[in-house]
Order: sequence, then structure tokens, then C-alpha cells
Amino acid sequence: MPEIKIVSDVAGRVCALPLNAGDAVADGDEIAFVEAMKMEIPVNATADGKIKSILVKLDDVLTEGQVVAIIET
Repeated sequence: MPEIKIVSDVAGRVCALPLNAGDAVADGDEIAFVEAMKMEIPVNATADGKIKSILVKLDDVLTEGQVVAIIET
């Protein structure tokens, strides 16, 4: 199965992880929320599939472009 890396578009702190490894996702589903500039910015799935792993945890500080999760399509 091909794997797709889901990355954060912004630097900030992980403030919510609404899904878990093993959950099914559709293109556009919110995998995580990053707090940046006093806003909660979603990190969205870019394809349909199943979450293979989530590579961050709550309160982690991310850099722009950091991999947040891996999806199997």
C-alpha cells in the first residue's frame, strides 16, 4: 500500500488530535490542530485511506513542514 506523509503548513503547538492510528480518513479530514498566532489551524488529510501512524502528541511544538501523520491509501 502506498503511504502519504501529512505535514503541517505552519509552526506551532499541537492542541488537538481528533483521530487515532487505524481510523479511516477521507481527503480533507482534520487529523490535527496546530495553535499558531492565537488561532487553531487544521492539518488535513490529503487522500482517502487509513491512518497508519500519528507522529506527534498533544503539546508538541512543530516546525513548518514537519510530518504529523502517515496515511495508507
